[in-house]
Formats: sequence, structure tokens, C-alpha cells
Amino acid sequence: MKAEMDWVRIERVLEAPIERVWDMWTDPALFAQWYGPNGMTIPVAEMDVVVGGRRKICMKMEMPDRTMTMWFTGEYKEVDRPYRLVYSESLCDDAGNIVPPQSMGMPEGHPSVTEVIVELSDVGGKTRMKMTHIGVPAESGGAGGWAQAIEKLAAMA
Repeated sequence: MKAEMDWVRIERVLEAPIERVWDMWTDPALFAQWYGPNGMTIPVAEMDVVVGGRRKICMKMEMPDRTMTMWFTGEYKEVDRPYRLVYSESLCDDAGNIVPPQSMGMPEGHPSVTEVIVELSDVGGKTRMKMTHIGVPAESGGAGGWAQAIEKLAAMA
């Protein structure tokens, strides 16, 4: 197991009230507008944002020679509106069945279940957001994808 500081962690102050940022993480229509790296769309965002609720997300990229899709599923572990959201995340097929990360080209040893922690706090009408993705190395393609996604979130906020 890698040390905690090796996971993807992004902290940012957003020019939006805390409720708006919370909604961007929990409203499927808003989430689909910013999530994923540049060039990816989110044609499916199913989110039952209650403890024990399920989520299923599809990221899609159209390329000249093919269409790439990646599916993710997970379960909400903590839902404390508008301050803290914790959910598990795994690669899955379009039916929501978990698939091994190696089947999508991830390196050996990549965990099949990761965890995303979103912590929000109000700072004078703006929102401090801390996002940690436990299980995704800080120097990985996943980290780059998160950085691009958070830029899109910030532009929408």
C-alpha cells in the first residue's frame, strides 16, 4: 500500500457558493458537464446520492478510428450535504459489473476499488474544495484526468 500522500489530492478555492459546488458533484446533469478529462463526454451519469446508493458513470471519447468508453460504478459511503461526500469507484462494464483494472490497460497492482473523498467548506461565499482519490497514484494518468476535470468544474462554478 502506498503512503497516503501518494494519492491524487487537489485543493482549490472555487468562485461559487458551497451549495452550487455540492450540486456539481451530486446532480447528474451538472456532473456530466464537467467530469472527465478534456475530450471526454459523459453520456451516462446515474447517481443515487444517499448512503448505500449506487452510482454508474460512462466516459466516452470519439476518435477518428474508434470510440472509447470507460464505465465506473460505486457506492456512496458518506453523504453530509454540503460538506462531505465519500464514494467508492471501480471500473465496470455497461451493466455495472465490476471488471479488473488490468482489462482496461491499468498496471498490475492497481486496486479494483478506489475511494473518492470530497470535502467542501465555505470561505466568505466561495468554496474551498479538497478532493482526494485514494488508490489512484499522484503521478498517474488518472491524476491528469482529475486535474483537467477540476479545471472544467472551476470554469462552471
